[in-house]
Amino acid sequence: MTNTADVNRKGRLRIILRLFKYILRHKFLMFTIIFLTLSSNLLSLVGPYLSGLAIDNIELGKGNVNFPKVFYYTSLMIAFFLLSSALSYLLSILMIKLSQNIIYRMRQDVFEHLADMPVSYFDKFQAGDLISRITYDIDTINSSLSNDFIQIMTSFITVLGSLFMMIVISPKMVSIFAVTVPLSVIYIRKMTGIVRPLFRKRSAKLGELNGYVEEIISGQKTIKAYHQEENMIKKFDVKNDEAVAAYYNADYYASVVGPSMNFINNMSLSLVSIFGAILYLFNQITIGNISSFVLYSRKFSGPINEAANILSELQSAAAAAERIFNLLDSEIEKKDPENAHEFENVKGKVDLKNVDFSYNDEKMVLKNFNLNVKKGSLIAIVGPTGAGKTTIINLLMRFYDPQSGKIYLDDIDTKNATLKSLRSSYAMVLQDTWLFKGTIYENIKYGKDDATLEDVIRVCKACDIHDFIMSLPAEYDTIINEEGLNISQGQKQLFTIARAMLMDSPMLILDEATSNIDTITELKIQEAMRKLMKDKTCFVIAHRLSTIKNADRILVINDGKIIEQGTHEELLKKGGFYQKLFYSQFGNIA
Repeated sequence: MTNTADVNRKGRLRIILRLFKYILRHKFLMFTIIFLTLSSNLLSLVGPYLSGLAIDNIELGKGNVNFPKVFYYTSLMIAFFLLSSALSYLLSILMIKLSQNIIYRMRQDVFEHLADMPVSYFDKFQAGDLISRITYDIDTINSSLSNDFIQIMTSFITVLGSLFMMIVISPKMVSIFAVTVPLSVIYIRKMTGIVRPLFRKRSAKLGELNGYVEEIISGQKTIKAYHQEENMIKKFDVKNDEAVAAYYNADYYASVVGPSMNFINNMSLSLVSIFGAILYLFNQITIGNISSFVLYSRKFSGPINEAANILSELQSAAAAAERIFNLLDSEIEKKDPENAHEFENVKGKVDLKNVDFSYNDEKMVLKNFNLNVKKGSLIAIVGPTGAGKTTIINLLMRFYDPQSGKIYLDDIDTKNATLKSLRSSYAMVLQDTWLFKGTIYENIKYGKDDATLEDVIRVCKACDIHDFIMSLPAEYDTIINEEGLNISQGQKQLFTIARAMLMDSPMLILDEATSNIDTITELKIQEAMRKLMKDKTCFVIAHRLSTIKNADRILVINDGKIIEQGTHEELLKKGGFYQKLFYSQFGNIA
């Protein structure tokens, strides 16, 4: 049976090694920082020793001070401290540069990894949670690298250097730390085990809160339309309380560590003073050496105390790094197989053979699904919600792969083809439109970078959106806000349809593409589409059955199977499921 502690230890080691790999990408900066850290701390360690030498040149009694030597040692001490401070300043600048380079690369890796992730990954996680990882979590790591990394190196050098100097001054007095140091180590280790899960929970709760806020902001119109503001605030309060509680618990237990370590360190200082006084009475140590030893003991104990103080930051950074690396370790979209087929001059013949598919292991969405589509066909897919209509589109585009069965395009198994050439064979218009901040021209030519303004104007005229664009102050150079908030929903849909038309792909997918367009405009769009889609294979998902009367074949999907298929007239005559759907929308009028 696997030991939980061993698993946690391996997880921590994995995180440290992953962070270290990012650091090693900047070897020159890294080694420069180590050299400066070592030099700065060694210079500062000489100070207490020089202080002791200066004190030993001061004896009791009037005129018993060797001023030349006192001034000599104090001048050296000041010079060493000034040089150490200058190196520390330079070190801080270089560390900021190193941390920014690391975070820049980490954020780039996360973003590029997200671009390679399959659609299924984004179905599982809220957008706000992913945004929290690429912003808050990475900034948390940056803060820790900027401050804690130097602190850890400094502490390590200071502890070893101080210990060496204390052994040189008085090995007997060093025995005091044989009690206080193990006590500190045991306490820190115990508190680390308590604090680490709390910071992990804190990061997770913040991600949940961000996800909820993103969801609420994007759905404000619906919330206000249904007067759900109070319920929305209540749910937010619950999640906010959970996030605050997670923050409080993590910070509370982390804040206890510092004062506790201060107590242990002050106790060791008291013991050093008492033991040193006893040794002085027996002439086994000088006042100067006691002074130096006390200063070194403070330097020795200080890093241990500081390590306890930065424990919360380290735990927070570890929790953030864990979330980042879990994302980076997530399986990306499957790479193209060797010698993968590159689709060119696609005709548009599509076949699905014995396809079984499920989003999870609980329920099959498609069961032994078979479909043969001839090139140039207009296929309409209808059926109740959850029947599997959009799933068919997801499989055609290979957003998902079936558990069993094959999907062919022009008699080529799509699994044996490149994803880019497969998806480029389709132009796709979804019910949920997506526009980015940019000009109208840039938005419409999004799928075809080499498109000219004349090409864009042509498709916009076909979509009956050209006159509206020309009425705008900047015409095709008009800037669309994020999410297209300065145009209507119907106009957004027309832009995405024009974008799909411009791609001039041999196949077209329309998933409720005309749901936000009025009936008159819809008729114009259908006529334009019929001309532009000549000899192209087209898949149309529609709930408004009036939009698919002219389809070459209508597939009626229910419970993951094709229960009826045929033309509009043929299906009405059958008097089956399609007829009930049609009459439920239009009454008994064929």
